[in-house]
Amino acid sequence: MTEPPSSESRSVLFVCLGNICRSPMAEGVFRHLVEETGETHLWRIDSAGTGDWHIGDRADPRARQVAAERGVSLDSRARQVTAEDFRTFDLVLAMDDSNRTDLESVREGVGENATAELRLFREFDPEAGDDLDVPDPYFGGPDGFVEVFDLVERTCRRLLDEGLDRRPG
Repeated sequence: MTEPPSSESRSVLFVCLGNICRSPMAEGVFRHLVEETGETHLWRIDSAGTGDWHIGDRADPRARQVAAERGVSLDSRARQVTAEDFRTFDLVLAMDDSNRTDLESVREGVGENATAELRLFREFDPEAGDDLDVPDPYFGGPDGFVEVFDLVERTCRRLLDEGLDRRPG
């Protein structure tokens, strides 16, 4: 069972549909950025999917390729989000509105015990405009993965800036 976050740390869960493209990219990029700050001990970082199709699979090879070219490792294995995640993470970030709707249903199962804040990932994107969905590159070509990686990296930088500004102490 996952331990709840300590009062001295922050925790974030990135969620997309299958947990093989967008959310593992966000997890990997965010972890990489946190490691660069030397403040890994302040964060618990994970990703999950709303669906169960890819449980146990590595990230899509195209996502791993783009990430590797940028010096980012995508080492996690796909898992499905659980109600428990809403008790053990500070922040659950949905990659699109459909994911958020699915996550709201999962969170309802926790009721008043849900402590995680649920938001759209691109709420942290300084270039988002009105479109807060991260496009799913799964059915497209390699260029879609590059585009999504750039979007994820930009958004993770802002998220980290805001997260470290709110750290305890």
